[in-house]
Amino acid sequence: MNLRRPAALALTCAAALLALTGCGSKGAATAATAASAPAPTATALITPAAVTADEHANHTTLKVAAGATVSVQLHGTYWSAVSSSAGDVLASVGAPTTAPSPSCRPGGGCGTVTTSFTARTAGTAHLTASRTACGEALNCAPDQRSYDVTVEVTG
Repeated sequence: MNLRRPAALALTCAAALLALTGCGSKGAATAATAASAPAPTATALITPAAVTADEHANHTTLKVAAGATVSVQLHGTYWSAVSSSAGDVLASVGAPTTAPSPSCRPGGGCGTVTTSFTARTAGTAHLTASRTACGEALNCAPDQRSYDVTVEVTG
């Protein structure tokens, strides 16, 4: 039995995950992150018990199982709280939280807005948010004003 092969596979998977998430950098093209998640496809990510999506997941589809937690963390405090189009499928968990960045100048909008949901039953829901400002006295371009992620919940 060759013990090096599983270790090499684990390192390859870890490297792929780091490439997808950009080690948490804001500019990385990450659609969503989840512990022990399989590799994402172009439009969907099947997840275990929890997934966190950010603005890079905009206009994508996430697939989760009933009972999973879906959190949306949008960078910029100008975003509205995320809402679910189908509360019976994806129910909000608690109030949204806003975490301003301590190093941000007043009015800069630095920080995050996070809203969490529980996948309750099989079905489809859209998680949406909007904003008009992308910084102090800076209007957003039309393609930066809305956030919409489709979540497919399997039974």
